[in-house]
Amino acid sequence: MNRNWSDDVIVRPRRQKKLPYVLSRSEILSIIEHIPNVKHKAILLTAYSSGLRISEVLNLAVSDIDSKNMLIRVRCGKGGKDRFTVLGQENLHILRHYWKLYKPKDLLFPGLIPGKPVVARNIQKVFQTAKQKAGISKPVSVHSLRHSFATHLLENNTDLRTIQVLLGHANIRTTCIYLHLSTKRISSIKSPLDGGESHA
Repeated sequence: MNRNWSDDVIVRPRRQKKLPYVLSRSEILSIIEHIPNVKHKAILLTAYSSGLRISEVLNLAVSDIDSKNMLIRVRCGKGGKDRFTVLGQENLHILRHYWKLYKPKDLLFPGLIPGKPVVARNIQKVFQTAKQKAGISKPVSVHSLRHSFATHLLENNTDLRTIQVLLGHANIRTTCIYLHLSTKRISSIKSPLDGGESHA
């Protein structure tokens, strides 16, 4: 068009924002049932039960599990921030069972290399194999357990601010995505067409 061209002012198209998939509690338990290894079970249940990223789970130390106050300390999460999240009773039960079998000293989930945790890629493979055996066709990954955690909390009437703190989100807008994922919450809303008098 015979005009000057500058790479600095190119307007890039907006990326499509797709909602992540969420697993039901029964689907998650079905996946876990198809995992024979206790360590792998403990890792994945901790990811769901406490809403942790896989990297956060694998970098947990034994001392991060506070069974007295039913909390898990997350050290250097995303953004380098420490935070606390919930430790569920069922999760504590399997963690204690795992500890009796493996007796970890420092890292809660040590890998084959001394001083290093289990490799995240291996856990992803375990999850996908178990998902297929469970007959679940949703395109989900280990990170979907975190989305499921937040969505299920919201459906149990936990407020968004609390969910934000547990997930370690810097901005509440990031947490608001779970309002869109909670089908139970959405389906409980009455259409204005059904809720008032009709004047048609």
